[in-house]
Amino acid sequence: MRNKGSNFRVHLIASLLVILALLLAACAPAAAPTGSEPAAAPAGGDAQATEPAAEAPAAAGETYQIAFSVPAMSFPFFVHMEKQVRDEAEKLGNVEIITLDGQDDTTKQVADLEGVIAKGYDGLIVSPRTSEGVAPVIQQVIDAGIPVVTIDRTAQGVTGLLAHVGADNVIGGEEQGKAILSLFPDGAKIIELLGTPGASPAIDRSAGLHNIIDPAGNIEVPCQQTGNFTRDDGLTVTENCLASNPDVQAIVAANDDMALGAIEAVKAAGLDLPILGFDALPEALLAVRDGGMYGTVEQFPGGQSRTALQTILNFIVDGVQPESDVVLLSPKLITTENFDEAERLGEIPE
Repeated sequence: MRNKGSNFRVHLIASLLVILALLLAACAPAAAPTGSEPAAAPAGGDAQATEPAAEAPAAAGETYQIAFSVPAMSFPFFVHMEKQVRDEAEKLGNVEIITLDGQDDTTKQVADLEGVIAKGYDGLIVSPRTSEGVAPVIQQVIDAGIPVVTIDRTAQGVTGLLAHVGADNVIGGEEQGKAILSLFPDGAKIIELLGTPGASPAIDRSAGLHNIIDPAGNIEVPCQQTGNFTRDDGLTVTENCLASNPDVQAIVAANDDMALGAIEAVKAAGLDLPILGFDALPEALLAVRDGGMYGTVEQFPGGQSRTALQTILNFIVDGVQPESDVVLLSPKLITTENFDEAERLGEIPE
């Protein structure tokens, strides 16, 4: 009996072990198929490729950090540009704009761009305060592997730049020159208010103005001084120029802030002179409408901002190079005759 009971217990234990093994096998996941052939598709279904999918430009939901560096947010022009680039970023989605305010200080802007490298932003859109002062650090950003688009102002001598997006400032200056010749076909004396020394718009706008007035031979510029693109300096320089040249007949300013300062100086002197600005700021457009300024050059800053952001994201996301590394919008002089063509017409108070 002892042998039979012992055999029974052995068979019982063996049976239990077999049952346990079967249960464990049923719960285990099916082994992945081996070999290079794809698994057969379910009946009536679409075949699923076993080849790895091409890597997407970015993971779903990834946010791109784009630095937007400008000379100074104290200038209304750059405030508008920043607003437009943020609006475009919101439309595109998954884009964070990091605004870097240079505070009208080259050293500050250089430090900001060094921070772009340290923080490893995905891209940089920059308007350099001065070309020679900021170009070296822009080169460092590019050398660090970060794509860069310059906007409005250029950076001379930089290699590897993705693109420059801006207005043709020489043409804008020429528009001012043509207006002077139209107003004074027999000649005139004018004041010229220059922008920040070394800034590419200051250089190009003055060059464009003189491309037109110098060959005419009858336009004198007895007072040509920098107003540093600011209203206060535009006011002070105009006061000084009027004091030493009371017979001038017009004022040409390289931006609207200086032109608006010149308006104050002209009014205080009891004079009525045609004043030309550049940028088509809402306040300047209001002055054009009301007769305080003759005209201002529209350079479409919103179009520049949106084009710059689209250009850099096309490259970052899809690797698409711009068709040209220089994209220039053609400026035009806004006067009462074509007032409705201004980009910021809707911002003028009624």
